[in-house]
Amino acid sequence: MMRRDARCGRLREASFGGTQVMIPKKTCRVVLLAYDEMNLLDLSGPLQALVTANRSFSGTGPALYETVVASIDGGLVTTGSGLAIMTVPLSALDAKKIDTLIAPGGSKGPAFYAPPKLVAWIAKRASKVRRLCSVCTGAFLLAAAGQLDGRRVATHWDWVTRLKERHPETKIDSDKIFIQDGSTWTSAGVTAGIDLTLALIEEDFGHQVAIETARQLVMFIKRSGGQSQFSVPLAAQLHDSGRFADLHVWIAAHLSDDLSVERLAEQAGMAPRTFARTYTGNLGRTPAKTVEAMRLETACRALEETALPLKSIAASVGYGEEQNLRRVFQRQFGISPVAYRNRFSAHTNVATAEHG
Repeated sequence: MMRRDARCGRLREASFGGTQVMIPKKTCRVVLLAYDEMNLLDLSGPLQALVTANRSFSGTGPALYETVVASIDGGLVTTGSGLAIMTVPLSALDAKKIDTLIAPGGSKGPAFYAPPKLVAWIAKRASKVRRLCSVCTGAFLLAAAGQLDGRRVATHWDWVTRLKERHPETKIDSDKIFIQDGSTWTSAGVTAGIDLTLALIEEDFGHQVAIETARQLVMFIKRSGGQSQFSVPLAAQLHDSGRFADLHVWIAAHLSDDLSVERLAEQAGMAPRTFARTYTGNLGRTPAKTVEAMRLETACRALEETALPLKSIAASVGYGEEQNLRRVFQRQFGISPVAYRNRFSAHTNVATAEHG
C-alpha cells in the first residue's frame, strides 16, 4: 500500500508490466537549479532518474514528474565540465507551485561560491516547497539560505570540514549517502544524487516504481553502507599513499580466511605491533575496522545482487555462522539481513529458511 504521506497529488492505482503501482492524478513539479560551474552529473543524474520513472510508469496517464531546470536569468548555463545547458529563468516559476526543489553542487575552486541571488530565491521559496533537496556541495546553497540550521546533513566527504566551518549550525554526518531530516533531503557527492532521487521516487510512488527505475538505470535501489565504503579500500589508498594498497587487494580476495592482526602483519611483512601502529597511524582506523567494513560491504552486495542463502553469504565473507551475520547487521543497520534483502534486493521472492 502506498503511504498517504506521499503528497504528489491524489493517487490512483494502475498496472504496468504486471506490477501494481500507485500513480498521480496530476503531475509533480520538480525544479532543478542550475548555475555556472555546477557539476553536470549533480543535475543530470537526478533528472535522468525522474525521466526514467516517467518512461517506465506514466503509461497513458499524466507523467509522474514534470522537470524544470532553472537558473537566475535563464538561458545557457555553463557547467563545470564545459557543457552548456539551457535553462528557464527563476522568475518563470513565480506563479507556479513547486513540489520538490533540488540544488546541485559544484565549485570551480576550493571555496564554494553561493550566488547571492540564487540563495535569496531559495530562502524566499523554501517554505512553500514540499521537499527541499541538495546534491553534493549543493548543501552550501541550502545552508546559505538558512535552510539547514540544526538539521542533519550529508555532503561530499571532501567538503565536510569546509561546510562545518562555514555553517557550524549544521549537523553533518560524513558517512551517509543521503539523509532525510523532515522535509529536507541532502546527499553526498555527485552520483549520490541518483540515490537520493530513487529514495524520493520510492517515497512518492512506492518500492516497485523505485526499484524498476533503478533497474533501468542499472543501479541498486539503495547502495550498501555509506560514504565510508569508498575508503574500503579506495579512500584507504588515498590516505596511505598506496603503502597498504596490495594488502587491501589481498584482504578483498581472502575475506573468508583468518584476518587477524597477526595474519595481516605477516602478509604485510611487518611485526604485528609495528603493523598495527603504522596502519592505524596512516589510515586513521584499525586493521580490524577495515576488515569488518570490507566484509560488511561484500555481504550487502551479495544480499542485493544474489539469491544465495544467508548461511552461504556468512561463510563466504568470513562471518562463519549465520548468527554472526545477523548480529553485525543489527549492530550496523538496526535490521536483519533478511529485512535488508527484502528492502534493497531485486530478488524479492527469495525463499529463505533464515529467521531474520
